[in-house]
Amino acid sequence: MELISTGRRAELIANARTVLKVELRDHYAVDRELFVAWQAGSADTLDRAAAASRDRVAARVATGMSLRRVKVVSEPLSEYQRFAFDYSAHTVAAGEDIRWLPRRFTSTVLLPGNDFFVLDDDLVIFNVFDGGDNRAEQQLHQDSETVKLCRGAFDAAWAAAVPHQAYSAR
Repeated sequence: MELISTGRRAELIANARTVLKVELRDHYAVDRELFVAWQAGSADTLDRAAAASRDRVAARVATGMSLRRVKVVSEPLSEYQRFAFDYSAHTVAAGEDIRWLPRRFTSTVLLPGNDFFVLDDDLVIFNVFDGGDNRAEQQLHQDSETVKLCRGAFDAAWAAAVPHQAYSAR
């Protein structure tokens, strides 16, 4: 295991051909400004951010990158997750494949304790969060057992999850 910086994480993701991500939390502080803008109905702020996200995803997909994400959520959705659902429509439209997995369906799905990325079936990056929903550290794992564990967890979660277009945000 190696601790990595946000810049290194971004570089690894940008250079991957396949990016699989599992998100396990009901709130993330990293999106605080956008969440507050959504709560306030600030369309200008949201539109600019959504356009940037959509363009970034579309550019990656155009190069052949595959982006798949599972969001494990408690229901009814928290206010933050209702925001995330609305915002995710922009990246889905640009080519990211997002599925929603109600937490009640995860009892028989073995998931690591932290959010993670699997990159090209070669690397795993764990995002470790503190009690304030802030990213505390990022761990890079390259050993085949960790990659296999996380890929299996992703596949099981993906199979149980509901595609974004079919999910009812409640």
